Amino acid sequence: MDPVVTVGLDGSPESLAAAHWAADEAERRKRTLRLLHAWPLLVPEPTHLPSEVDQNYWARRLVHHAKAELQKRHPGLLIVGNLVADDAQNALLQAASESEMTVLGSRGLELVESYFLGDISTPVVARASRPVVLVRAETRSEGPGPAAGASSGVVVALKLGGPSDDLLAFAFETAEARGVPLRAVHGESLPVHAYAPWGVDHDVTEEITQGARKRLDQALSPWREKYPHVEVADSIVLESPAKAVVRTAEGSGLLVVGRRRHRPALAPRLGSVVQAAIHHARCPVAVVPHD
Repeated sequence: MDPVVTVGLDGSPESLAAAHWAADEAERRKRTLRLLHAWPLLVPEPTHLPSEVDQNYWARRLVHHAKAELQKRHPGLLIVGNLVADDAQNALLQAASESEMTVLGSRGLELVESYFLGDISTPVVARASRPVVLVRAETRSEGPGPAAGASSGVVVALKLGGPSDDLLAFAFETAEARGVPLRAVHGESLPVHAYAPWGVDHDVTEEITQGARKRLDQALSPWREKYPHVEVADSIVLESPAKAVVRTAEGSGLLVVGRRRHRPALAPRLGSVVQAAIHHARCPVAVVPHD
């Protein structure tokens, strides 16, 4: 199957915002856009039935209208509609295994800077074998032109000392496709012995920072060489990794975070940094599974 960007449609404004974001990204990457709508009651295509008795009418109409709107804005983009006779979670997980990325809409809670993740988004993010991007309705600009935040930089959260190739490959490729800078951020909480009665021990923090700096440079070096046209900045923040990542992502066009494919049996499916990112980051969030 040719590389595709899949977006889940459910008729909500959030899923339409996700569809616009996915169309922008598919066009940048020169990929096919697949509009997926899961309808468990889907039946074999009827012939010559009036809409009031056509069981598939509203499902087909939803995909058709979204496709028409997106095609008008992206006339050169190949867009395909896909109706699946399955529940949404199963359909999206299957689609995610076949797609370069899967894009879902997330609902912001009015005055609270967070995401509302329902029964569908959470397990898809936690179990998908390839990247899943969450997009809030507010991140889509109105009218022609690039989506809001498209010209802003990409931020990638790095946990040093472990595998990060999948994460960095996605982040660098996205930054290059957008023609924007990439910022790598590593947050590290201070150990107990870093604190003294008069405050924080500067010698300890300097030692931690220098060690993290060396590991960060080692992690980024091969990717800087592979993507010489991507402007790369990095930062080491001595505070909770979750807080550091969310703060650094403020004003960015995309936040990229990693999720381990195989977590310990009793551990949460999503780590603290991913949880913080999808609940508190204001920009779209890409969750990239890695070993």
